[in-house]
Amino acid sequence: MQMRKILAGCSAPILTACLPFAAMAQEAPSTLDTAIEATPPETSPKPHPGDAPTVFNADAYEWQDVGFGRQSFLMNQPSRSLKLLEIHVTEVEPGANSHAPHRHAYEEVIVLQSGRVEVEVNGVVEEIGPGSVMVFLSNDWHAIRNIGDEVAVYQVINVGWDGYNVE
Repeated sequence: MQMRKILAGCSAPILTACLPFAAMAQEAPSTLDTAIEATPPETSPKPHPGDAPTVFNADAYEWQDVGFGRQSFLMNQPSRSLKLLEIHVTEVEPGANSHAPHRHAYEEVIVLQSGRVEVEVNGVVEEIGPGSVMVFLSNDWHAIRNIGDEVAVYQVINVGWDGYNVE
């Protein structure tokens, strides 16, 4: 029953990403003490040569200067269950746009860490601050502009599913 509730909130394109979490919730220990004492399941996937790292230390980011600020790409490749898993951190200078309004086939989630931005999604504009989350679904037109006096910093996660054509 709990798995059914979790899966009910997933759209078809991101269902693949929801399945591992649903399985974990179904098997999750009922108390913190049980979780601490739990042994990892024998069916956990073993690392394979070429697997991407899963922990990224901010002190080790490699930054690239771009016209509006700078970016650090942490991952941009297929994962075990997705055709594309792209993760990057972006810094946008005050008054700058990260890019013109655009859209793409994959889903995109952005978490604003610091600063204030104006985000446009399909013609609707909203101002947001630190801790806010932006979700751009497949083919949503979107753009971000730093409207604050400090650098705006956000993390981006893009996911492409099996039907997405990575070129």
